[in-house]
Amino acid sequence: MANVYEVGDVIRMKKKHPCGSYEWEILRVGADFRLKCTGCGHQIMITRKLVEKNTKEIRKNA
Repeated sequence: MANVYEVGDVIRMKKKHPCGSYEWEILRVGADFRLKCTGCGHQIMITRKLVEKNTKEIRKNA
């Protein structure tokens, strides 16, 4: 399951962001992820463990 996540992929999370969007674009991958909300553009840093736990779907960047 290593290297499933890549920069540019869009992931769908279990819970929605306060703006209403469930989808986040991956900007950085490592022990921590930098994610950008596709709805409002807000960026967050989140641990890999939380991302793996809360991801429902990964849409690969073509």
